[in-house]
Amino acid sequence: MTTDAAEDWKRWHENRTEAVSAPDGPLALTGTHWIGDHPDGRLPGMPGRWTADGDAVVLTAGASDGLTLDGRPFSGGARLAADPGRAAASRVAYGARRFVVLVREGAWGVRDFDPDAPARRAFRGIEATPYDPRWSVPGRFTPYDRDRTLRVANADGRERGLELGGELAFALDGRDLTLQVSVQADDSLWAVFGDATSGRGSHRFRFLRPPAPGADGWTTVDFNRALLPPCAFADHFICPFPPPGNALSTAIAAGERNLLT
Repeated sequence: MTTDAAEDWKRWHENRTEAVSAPDGPLALTGTHWIGDHPDGRLPGMPGRWTADGDAVVLTAGASDGLTLDGRPFSGGARLAADPGRAAASRVAYGARRFVVLVREGAWGVRDFDPDAPARRAFRGIEATPYDPRWSVPGRFTPYDRDRTLRVANADGRERGLELGGELAFALDGRDLTLQVSVQADDSLWAVFGDATSGRGSHRFRFLRPPAPGADGWTTVDFNRALLPPCAFADHFICPFPPPGNALSTAIAAGERNLLT
């Protein structure tokens, strides 16, 4: 093990713990409310009236509702697009709470992030296996001729499309393995995977984010940095389950495993 790699992993783990426990981190999510499930526009525990209108959500509220929009007291009506980025950057707030507008396959919803969420108060850390160089290996990415969209179950019980851009091949413990991966906006890769430890020492599935491949297709597949999905921190996330073929038979005892209890 190189000292630099171990130290880099330690800093990564510390930064990751800080991010998930931040006031707007995944532990703060207390609800994901789909507007279509609430035809009267009244979302549970949230002031104002929220309705979907084509390519936006329309928020209607009075001054007594106590909402702010872009940092200013809000009353009247406003059309809201989906919020990009972290919850702290969302346009609508209610005191310290942030209301994040999202859309999935044409269905509009609003997430409620509360810094005082019970899960955030109870958080004790992330169980993660210390860095081991044998879990970091080269891998070669082969893009598909065209992106593929597979319907997969999500953690909320609904089925949604998962866009896949290619296949990542690598060898681990003497075995040739592959993962179907998505290609992100910055050309990095993203995989949803299971392994022989899933549900038996690790969360039921995890995420992996290899760096953008080089011009020759090669990248690093580092399971030391396997991530717990957001739904491991709050039940209100809609994480996709692994697509067919991404349930590895190898036991990958590396990276983030579970929440500490």
